[in-house]
Amino acid sequence: MSEKITVIGAGLAGCEAAHKLSSLGFSVRLCEMKPEKYSPAHKSENFAELVCSNSLKAMRLGSAAGLLKEEMRMLGSITMEAAEKTSVAAGGALAVDRGLFSEYITEKIKSDPNIEIVYGEVTDVPEDGIVIFATGPLTSDILAENLRKRFGGTLSFYDAVAPIVSADSLDWDKVFLGARYDRGEADYVNCPMERDEYDAFYEALISAERAPLHEFETADPKVYEGCMPVEIMASRGHDTLRFGPLRPVGLTDPHTGRRPWANVQLRKENAEGTMYNLVGFQTNLKFGEQKRVFSMIPGLENAEFLRYGVMHRDTFMDSPRLLEKNLSLKSEPRLFFAGQFTGVEGYTESAATGILAGINAARFAEGKEPLILPELTMLGALVNYITDESVENFQPMGANMGLLPPLPHKIRHKDERYLAVAERAVAAMEAIL
Repeated sequence: MSEKITVIGAGLAGCEAAHKLSSLGFSVRLCEMKPEKYSPAHKSENFAELVCSNSLKAMRLGSAAGLLKEEMRMLGSITMEAAEKTSVAAGGALAVDRGLFSEYITEKIKSDPNIEIVYGEVTDVPEDGIVIFATGPLTSDILAENLRKRFGGTLSFYDAVAPIVSADSLDWDKVFLGARYDRGEADYVNCPMERDEYDAFYEALISAERAPLHEFETADPKVYEGCMPVEIMASRGHDTLRFGPLRPVGLTDPHTGRRPWANVQLRKENAEGTMYNLVGFQTNLKFGEQKRVFSMIPGLENAEFLRYGVMHRDTFMDSPRLLEKNLSLKSEPRLFFAGQFTGVEGYTESAATGILAGINAARFAEGKEPLILPELTMLGALVNYITDESVENFQPMGANMGLLPPLPHKIRHKDERYLAVAERAVAAMEAIL
């Protein structure tokens, strides 16, 4: 094809869009601001950088995340290809070695003869040509402001990431390996807590000092529920954590032979198992406070913190008012948007919209009708939600079974019902492809 299509941002969505366009025979100009400039959450020069290991969620087809991943495989996803090459054990979830994952995608993109890499920050909308914006939830301030001026207000919320500790620094006499209800391999390190240990930890957590949000300049930050800082969650009630990330159900402490009062789980951060992520411990506490409070968790008394948790701002657009279902801008059809900037939440969701934006940018260039996925598919339902003008007070949305239309017949058992819904979605995707 003679027309070169510009993709801005080399995160998951941008890499998926560029990869799909190349596979369809288009030349691509992929613009990435790293390493000249970094967002608050990113450190690596590689493309498709992740901030936690278990980023791709459940694998089983009868789950929202598993279904979305299957649809992505059907669409030729480079994310799924990389994940399969760099996966680490995580029970029923698809977790990856973050470094190897990003390296794999970076090499694939850089070695693609149809893709030209252009480094440097893009601060405004290119005046001609087809463009896909995949700038992510941490779109630079100047570009976000120029986009706002051009097509209307963007919105923002706050996101947080969890700390990582060294495996060598754990007290293996206190922790134990296991998964809830013995599902999958014993891929999680469990830190069981007695009632008095939990009570002391809770009191320390809710009174710990939080880091100021200097760069965000807002008095009332919105926090996305799926990445709620643990200290904010704890402030909702004494037992909130015990029914959330510290729930002990499905676990038996081999040291006592009974279920713990509360339980903290750690998950492998890399394939070697040298680093562990504190599951559900996204936080905005000061680094010294994280060390003090999280070291109260049994087994973490002498933990070495390889990365402390941080909190950062995410930015997204008012997609129900601005985007068509092919992910193009209503007021300027040559401009497409993908990734978390559109208001989808999650790595797989972000990557999936990148594939769809790439397909539709190619079809626009060829003068073809856009690909509008049926609502029976997870990706189609997700895009339908973020472009539904009836949605008020728009907030980010991740893949979930509630987005899909119900079955025409009732199935009482939830697992069987979800599997039937997923099989229907796969059939719908096969039909349209």
